[in-house]
Amino acid sequence: MEPDYVARCLQLAVLLEVSAYPKPGNVHRARDFSDTRYEHFLASAVALYPHFREAARRGVECLEGTRGLSDVGVGEIVRRCVEDMLGWQRGGNTHLGTILLLAPMAVAAGMTAAESFSPATLRRNLTLVVKSTTPRDAVMVYNAISAVNPGGLGRAPKFDVRDESSRREILEKGITLYEIFEIASSYDSVAYEWVSGYRITFDVGYPFLVKELEKTGDVNVAVVNTFLRVMAEVPDTLIARKFGAERAREVSLMARHALEKGGLATKEGRCIVYELDDALHSAGLNPGTTADLVCSCLSVLTLGGYRP
Repeated sequence: MEPDYVARCLQLAVLLEVSAYPKPGNVHRARDFSDTRYEHFLASAVALYPHFREAARRGVECLEGTRGLSDVGVGEIVRRCVEDMLGWQRGGNTHLGTILLLAPMAVAAGMTAAESFSPATLRRNLTLVVKSTTPRDAVMVYNAISAVNPGGLGRAPKFDVRDESSRREILEKGITLYEIFEIASSYDSVAYEWVSGYRITFDVGYPFLVKELEKTGDVNVAVVNTFLRVMAEVPDTLIARKFGAERAREVSLMARHALEKGGLATKEGRCIVYELDDALHSAGLNPGTTADLVCSCLSVLTLGGYRP
């Protein structure tokens, strides 16, 4: 796929995700946080475009055989994305998880010939990309995470990002970024996506998103209901890190209840979704990882040709 096309698709996905409302507990077009606002997310989407394009260009080079997969530099792309994300707005961390999911997806899309595009082909290439990452990629991602200092990070049992000696140990032992995410996959859904072949994206969220679009014809309804579906299936790991696994499971049950009543597609469901949005915001419960996963689902959709 052409790099410019890939970057536009991923940027569109980022914009559609943050604009959908009301995604319970998240920033959206009708709700801000005290320190991070809707416009901060829009500015970040602008900032990410050239880096998605560069990632896709490197993917094209892999397809053409002029660049090896281990030379793609996913970690460098992530670090540059984060630098510009922080440089283009004053709201702090808007898209770290999204960047970690979409940087390799941009490379994989570049590796995918437009005439043979399918979610299955994209997924195969995506698996090749993440498994080909290097220790240097890991260090670059650690630097990116440190620059953002995301909430609820906590202490990792091994190769802690806050410990400067971790970077040296990663390089000395030759630990790849993929291997780092294997360690983190039990408590972080973004890491789990990397090592599971993006299972939540391709097996849970994307198929549901397609069905909701076909059923409702309304992208806002489809995105919010997909958000509920993903959160119901996968307790949000940002909430779990900040408030505990039990609280994350409680929020998942709330999302499941809202979806069982139709989500945004029914009058009863809409009332429940709006009430859930109020409740999560009042409690400070932000399902930020769920938003990242929905953005990944939307990216598969837009790469496949969807336009609102």
